[in-house]
Amino acid sequence: MDKRRGVYRSKYEAYPFLADDADDLICDFEIFTDLIASKTGLLRAIVNDRKLKEELLKICELIYHINPSLRTKVTVTQEELMWLEECTKRLHSEVGDRCKRFVVTQGSQAACQAHVLRVQCKALVRMLYRVAYSGKEVEPILFDFANLLSGYFFLLALKLNALDGVEEIDYVSRNY
Repeated sequence: MDKRRGVYRSKYEAYPFLADDADDLICDFEIFTDLIASKTGLLRAIVNDRKLKEELLKICELIYHINPSLRTKVTVTQEELMWLEECTKRLHSEVGDRCKRFVVTQGSQAACQAHVLRVQCKALVRMLYRVAYSGKEVEPILFDFANLLSGYFFLLALKLNALDGVEEIDYVSRNY
């Protein structure tokens, strides 16, 4: 029992910060980056292209480097951010006209996994804003990194569909 809060604390707790205050989003950020890194590893397992597999391994490691950034210090570097930006630019040039359309998130298994990661990285950005709005300082590189990851995974989804011979399906919004 956590005597301060009257809440049971399991002796088998999977992570020491799981019982942090509900308003403290640091543990949530850490769990969410762990999820994104794990799903990046899952995507890597189903990608066949050797270069992309190597790239995804490095991205997975970088995601783990941002994991403790809110609790300790930021260790992801500007050079690593620039590397991710270069990867994103490369993908953008490789997918060509595919990225000039609003598309339905469908396709090969690998592309669909990349789309899920894209959305989860946007949710990560939102979580960073919530942390910042709560009064905790969030280093700008974390916002840049999470936003860039979302763009990377979108372009990767288009690239993976192209590699797998899957055509994109245009999405036409009824609102825009």
